[in-house]
Amino acid sequence: MSDHSTIPVTITADTVTIGGFGTRMLAAADGTGGAYELLEHTLAPGLLGAPPHRHAREDELSYVLAGTLSVWRAGRVERAGPHALVRKPRGQWHTFWNAGPEPVRFLELVSPPGFAAYFRELAALIPPAGPPDPVRLGALAARYGLEFDFAAMGPLLARHGLRIG
Repeated sequence: MSDHSTIPVTITADTVTIGGFGTRMLAAADGTGGAYELLEHTLAPGLLGAPPHRHAREDELSYVLAGTLSVWRAGRVERAGPHALVRKPRGQWHTFWNAGPEPVRFLELVSPPGFAAYFRELAALIPPAGPPDPVRLGALAARYGLEFDFAAMGPLLARHGLRIG
């Protein structure tokens, strides 16, 4: 596990950065007729983007702009380079990471919209020192229809030489 006391958090009007993972809002529901939202993510080298998880409400489609995004879904690892699309339908277990030497940038189309606010709320739960409160993290995940598989995270970190934060 990571020492959360070293994870810097930055929040601006349209961007949230938690450690080496950044999220920028490009298109919100009010600009898409309520159909979807579009985010741009950045992920530092060697970083796991999220514990293995699944969404109860959202479908996600990732489009890689730069670097190589590694994605674990349905028990398989795939590598997606620039211009590759990765579909992550609701209900499917998945996670993603950057195993390469350069930052990864990718777009994330989320439908239906509403999930982007999760990143801002998550950043607010990370204290300046010490780990976040697991009860509050669990309540946040439940509000957004997220289910995490923390037991699968350790083996992924070890197998692929990754870190969190």
